[in-house]
Amino acid sequence: MDHYARIQLAIEHLEKHLQEPFNMKDVSAAASFSAFHFQRLFQAITGFTVLEYLRRRRLTEAASTLRNTAQGVLEIALSYGYHSQEAFTRAFDTHFGITPARFRKLEQKALTEEFMQQRIDFNEYRLRLGTAFHMNPPRMVTLEPIRIIGYEYKTNLNSEQHYTEIPGFYHEFGREQKFMNIPERIRPDMAYGVAAHFQEDGAFSFIVGEESSGSGDSLEPGYTYLEIPGGLYAEFTTEGSEQDVRKMIYGSWLPASKYERREGPDFEVTDVWKSTPERLDMKIYIPIK
Repeated sequence: MDHYARIQLAIEHLEKHLQEPFNMKDVSAAASFSAFHFQRLFQAITGFTVLEYLRRRRLTEAASTLRNTAQGVLEIALSYGYHSQEAFTRAFDTHFGITPARFRKLEQKALTEEFMQQRIDFNEYRLRLGTAFHMNPPRMVTLEPIRIIGYEYKTNLNSEQHYTEIPGFYHEFGREQKFMNIPERIRPDMAYGVAAHFQEDGAFSFIVGEESSGSGDSLEPGYTYLEIPGGLYAEFTTEGSEQDVRKMIYGSWLPASKYERREGPDFEVTDVWKSTPERLDMKIYIPIK
């Protein structure tokens, strides 16, 4: 079963339990993905997060209930996961630009579908792939384990926070010469960025560092040691922004490929001496099987 079909299973699970407490692990398990990887795939394919989709779907169904039933606003609010009528009213007004009470009074013909989130069908995304996929194919490489020591930054998938913050991590790492605290540096011309320590809520660590022959003992505060596992990787060369390449990898290439992402961190390697602010000489590696 391919990625699109598997994600659709997760959507069907979410829809069946739309009025129940949300659990990312249960939804992603329906697709046989880890919670973090499911969120990353979903966001890359659709352009918004799982939690944003859930919020939109609940508000859409709540609006339908307001329009078609006589249920009280508080009852509807509680049934769609809001703890109070006030919280529901704020969310509804923010999304639709109208309060639930005023929405209910509108004539049917005056209602707009602009902000309604219908159930997603991932087969539609599969059909769009032919016109959306523009990226050179990766090179398949088998790597030996790589030992990295670097500075650990915290970020999150939600609201594409990581795309905003990661360039700043590199800038701070260089500006403050944090690389000077890395013991036994092997290739000081190569900067590594490693995504690791994935959490179910979308949080993860991004480690900026270098290869090291050190043991990782007695590191300065904020620094960490990790070993990138050896094995098969898809190697992508960036031709544009790193953000766009990653969106293509998870939104287009991986779902359409015969490969599946295996456990382990993504990482990127930048040749510092060959790079300029306008053009990074960077390769991105995705563990696959």
